Amino acid sequence: MRKISCLISLTMLAASMAFAQPQQGAAVSPTADEQKTLDALKGKVKGVIVWSSSRSNPHHDLWKMNADGSDAKQLTQGDAVDWFPRISPDGKAVLYTRSKAGWVPENDADQPDKWDLWTIGIDGQGEKKVVENATWGTWLVDGKTILFTRAGKVFKRALEGGDETLVLDGDVAFKAGAILQEPNLSPDGKFLAITLRGSMRETGIWSIADKTWQQSGEGCQIDWFPDGKAVYRVNPTGNGGTAAPSEILRFPFENGKQVGKVGFFGVPKELRLMDLPGRRSHEYFPRVSNTGEWLVWGATDKGHDHDIYDYEIYVWKIGAPVETAARVTYHTGNDRWPDLWVEK
Repeated sequence: MRKISCLISLTMLAASMAFAQPQQGAAVSPTADEQKTLDALKGKVKGVIVWSSSRSNPHHDLWKMNADGSDAKQLTQGDAVDWFPRISPDGKAVLYTRSKAGWVPENDADQPDKWDLWTIGIDGQGEKKVVENATWGTWLVDGKTILFTRAGKVFKRALEGGDETLVLDGDVAFKAGAILQEPNLSPDGKFLAITLRGSMRETGIWSIADKTWQQSGEGCQIDWFPDGKAVYRVNPTGNGGTAAPSEILRFPFENGKQVGKVGFFGVPKELRLMDLPGRRSHEYFPRVSNTGEWLVWGATDKGHDHDIYDYEIYVWKIGAPVETAARVTYHTGNDRWPDLWVEK
């Protein structure tokens, strides 16, 4: 299989972005089988999904819906690009990245002068800019502190303001020119899971105390299970009829180390978390719920660009048969970066 899903060059992405912008698209109807799976999800999970969509604005707004796919509503609006939403640990607020003006492609996430971080209440109230010139904002477990990146550096600071603390300098820890994406701190605060781009193209885990790097492998979008006992990420292998198949892998994390790896003979069965059958098996944007029981992600049957193509959102009870994965969006616009918060 061709391992290009997470490895498409910046040049190729930049070229595609130069000629394409997202379309608003239109609503579509589920097939009979999709409707059956969607109906089966009703009443099984109670919570909220927030994601970025071009359906109301080609530049992308945030939308929210019930965790079972019902009652979709627009959360933000405007001419800017709103994306990478992350729901606070208490489920009351959303942290997200917003362009400073108009259409800016996700490929420019490494240019912090084009972005700011904002928060908004899950009810759509109290929209507020919280950090300037930053991207990839994520929450710490206390719900009062956030992580974010500025190209090759990761910072931490209190949500309500105060001094920024440098957590990781990519130019010091890695090759010069490394770009750091989607920083996720382990629940115990000792390790940082992160995707590297620029001069390095891999995923891994940084030990904050030891200042050591453990490579997870290829791919992208590495994150923690809520209990800190495993990490998950996208891998550039898997099912699908696209030129860029992908799947979601899960690795146990024990004694400060990732357990298991993708070897010469492929992916061990026990490491596979999700790989849809059929053409719509280009899995991206995985996010495990705050309870650790559910997985939400986006999948497309063609293309790769995160903010251009028709990704649809799926929800699945972890450990259930793959056939129970329910598609919860039915729209030809671009739907990306979902987050799922579930009531305990």
